[in-house]
Amino acid sequence: MEQFWLPNLEYLKTVLKLNLSSVIDIFIVAFVMYKLMMLIKGTRAVQLLKGLAVLLIATSLSSLFNLYTMNWLLRQAMTALVVALPVVFQPELRRALERLGRGQFLAQRTMLPGEVDQARVVAEVSRSATVLSKNKMGALIILERETGLEEHISTGVRIDGIVSAEFMVNIFLPKTPLHDGAVIIRGDRVAAAACFLPLSDNPHLTTDLGTRHRAGLGVTEQSDAVAVIVSEETGAISLAVEGALSRYLDEATLQDKLTSLLGKKTGSTLSHLWFRR
Repeated sequence: MEQFWLPNLEYLKTVLKLNLSSVIDIFIVAFVMYKLMMLIKGTRAVQLLKGLAVLLIATSLSSLFNLYTMNWLLRQAMTALVVALPVVFQPELRRALERLGRGQFLAQRTMLPGEVDQARVVAEVSRSATVLSKNKMGALIILERETGLEEHISTGVRIDGIVSAEFMVNIFLPKTPLHDGAVIIRGDRVAAAACFLPLSDNPHLTTDLGTRHRAGLGVTEQSDAVAVIVSEETGAISLAVEGALSRYLDEATLQDKLTSLLGKKTGSTLSHLWFRR
């Protein structure tokens, strides 16, 4: 009996034996993967990766159930996606290389906030928009939801201040350093101000919509963010969601709409813009 088990025990010891270099190798790979995950956290890349995972699962299931035509189509889509990945993830790749070049790749990132009093945030944003409207002070406030806006936050001035109407009104005061941009709110914090936003690609927008409105629409076309826009010319309050614009809102209507849109989400919000209407 001993002769039968001894060779197996020796084999087991050989398989499980890890030298120091193997441990270091595994640790480095795990650490790099962790930093990469932290790098894309709070950006659109998270949703893109989820979509990629759905495609992989659908491809596997179509092969399992012998759905030949569907499997062929999905495989062709995956092949095209491999070519498109560097373009799709261009902002994240650029930011990773920039951080690596600045020696900040190993820097610790601030974690996202936990539970947020969304009702208070909605009330403060609505109140600030009303004050800005009465004084005809242009503003663009972006509320982050499921899709992270880190790539836009990084274009502005980081603040990390608690959301309040007085604070945001002061940001958008004319001739102040941060007024000529967008404010992005993440959770109950003003993450950044004076941020750049992508302009809308919609060719059917009316000519009376200025750059501020087009930027608010642009960021909602590319993410699930909500944009509150105050016109500098008319003082009109608008709300942009999924590339659609609701205009001429009062404080109560704006608050109701924001509550409906953000009530199920205790995530983060952020708004940024550099152009004025």
